[in-house]
Amino acid sequence: MHLLNKHEWELAASLFVLAVLAVLAIVLVLRKRPTPDELEQRRRHFLTQSGRIVDGMLLDVFEIESIPSTRKETVRTLTMLSYSYHIGGVDYQCAQDITGIAAILDPAQVRIGFPCSVRYQPGNSQNSIVVAEEWSGLRMGLPPQHVYESPDPIDMSHLRPGRG
Repeated sequence: MHLLNKHEWELAASLFVLAVLAVLAIVLVLRKRPTPDELEQRRRHFLTQSGRIVDGMLLDVFEIESIPSTRKETVRTLTMLSYSYHIGGVDYQCAQDITGIAAILDPAQVRIGFPCSVRYQPGNSQNSIVVAEEWSGLRMGLPPQHVYESPDPIDMSHLRPGRG
């Protein structure tokens, strides 16, 4: 049986470490990077799971054209939902891209000027949403007013003199 000497062990360990680093570099270069829509979906899911809720106000629904970050991307129209909320003495005014959740939310159904619920990240209050796949802070309308039936009027004619 032949045992390797110290230099041969060092050479074998160095080659093994280089092979592992080469495989790691190839995996990092060739991995699929998330698209901006996937990143936005992950952010909405994170806030749905761990965000706090505060009252807000719907300000506007508007459309803007996106600016392509690469040559492969095309200009597309984004539907944005603008809202405001107040936390710890600070007023925030934000806009959320609701283009990716058009199947859940019809922008024509959003009532501007109505209150809403806003989910925000504790410690990073400007990271917030109003609508996600699993949650919606939109209110369908004003809360219903309770209608009480008026009881039969009390006959108080005996208390007024001269009426009978």
